[in-house]
Amino acid sequence: MTRPVMHLVDPKTGESDPADIRRVFDSQLATSLAWRESTIAERIARLKKLREAMLARRADFYAAFEKDYRKPAIEVDGTEFMPVLEEIRHTIGSLKKWAQPKRVRPTIGTLFTESWIEYQPRGRCLIISPWNFPLNLCFGPLVSALAAGNTVILKPSEMTPSVSAVMAQVIADTFPSNEVALFEGSLPTSTALLELPFDHIFFTGSPAVGKVVMAAAAKHLTSVTLELGGKSPVIVDETANVRNAAEVMLWGKLTNCGQICVAPDHVFVHESVKERFVAECRQVLAERYGATPEAQRACRDLTGVINQRHTQRIAGLLQDAVAKGARTLTGGEVDVAGCYIAPTLLDQVPRDAAIMSEEIFGPLLPILTFRNVDEVVRQINEGPKPLALYVFSQDKVRTRRILAQTSSGGVAINQVVLHYAQGNLPFGGVNNSGIGNAHGEFGFKTFSHERGVLKGGAINAAKMLFYPPYTGLKRRMVSQFLGMLKYRLPF
Repeated sequence: MTRPVMHLVDPKTGESDPADIRRVFDSQLATSLAWRESTIAERIARLKKLREAMLARRADFYAAFEKDYRKPAIEVDGTEFMPVLEEIRHTIGSLKKWAQPKRVRPTIGTLFTESWIEYQPRGRCLIISPWNFPLNLCFGPLVSALAAGNTVILKPSEMTPSVSAVMAQVIADTFPSNEVALFEGSLPTSTALLELPFDHIFFTGSPAVGKVVMAAAAKHLTSVTLELGGKSPVIVDETANVRNAAEVMLWGKLTNCGQICVAPDHVFVHESVKERFVAECRQVLAERYGATPEAQRACRDLTGVINQRHTQRIAGLLQDAVAKGARTLTGGEVDVAGCYIAPTLLDQVPRDAAIMSEEIFGPLLPILTFRNVDEVVRQINEGPKPLALYVFSQDKVRTRRILAQTSSGGVAINQVVLHYAQGNLPFGGVNNSGIGNAHGEFGFKTFSHERGVLKGGAINAAKMLFYPPYTGLKRRMVSQFLGMLKYRLPF
């Protein structure tokens, strides 16, 4: 068995060695074949080892997150550790049930046979994760991949080097590289990985890069799961609990400084409650981050923007919106060198502003006014399908109608973001916001091949009906069966 090893990067380029990547990929083939017969107990043991190694380096992770982008320790616990640990707990308790072959009933054409679905590991898997939740979005899919019996190569983002380094230590301490390996680097390392014929690729990131991953996978006919982004809209109608909407929505918007794929991107507020909503938002911001720009700038409960480049990008969206007529209701302070942008509410944002077409991924919130919810539905349907849709309303009929008339990866009603934490729900996008699902049993199935198995019985109905010679009796029997198909039969 291969000894645990840290895969070194070239100090000049920061990239992993393509030859080392190829060697590890090749070494995982034998393991992946052997793991087709791995037991539930063996898979659970691997998950427990991962959990223990994560917790053993908890303090290292706190320090790494602080260094990479000033993430508060409680947010590290709530948005990084808890989702992965809950995924492990849930999987350990449910894996035996998920992996159990599922019996299926025969159809008319398969009478007197037995059929079932088996869950087989896909094989060698690649997980490419982003910078915004580097631990959660790397180790979360890893849990599902290991539960399904796969070997894995991980590629975290180069934008959080401190966190990636701790993750690399956890993996090296826990798994031989012929089972699980982690490679650090940027585009050249990703390119080297995508040239290999993996059995499945799980990518989390932007739609633009998702297209690159999908194109690379197509060369090998590799299956993909793409967890992408989207401009997730919020609707606050005139029946909503306005205070609750402001509290909940701003929590989802400003956690991780808005750098969340399912963060509320912009909010449609009914004209009759808009002033109250804005007032409540101001109050919530003052209570959580400080009542003055100076207090908010000094607040350590607001995560920083990941780097200066992204700070400049977000600042550009703000400047463009204001130049085109948007009004800043609160916030607006920018410090590119310090990777800081104040929580900012924007009003009267024109439709042609860049902020209305680009995913914001930061602490800016455009507030849009509506009279009729049909206008909102039309605007949502005119754009790419978002990763999430949020509706604040006490009107159940209207809420149901909004859900029926729109399409999104997921929905939360009178809540935001929290559907991500519900492991019994599928999490994923649709079209531009993603392909495939993650979490819980859905994650297990993502990393599994659902193989159909049929076993013939003592009576061969197909032989009686369809084997030549095609006699008159067989033709009459088939005609009778065709006639029966229009009725609901108990098999």
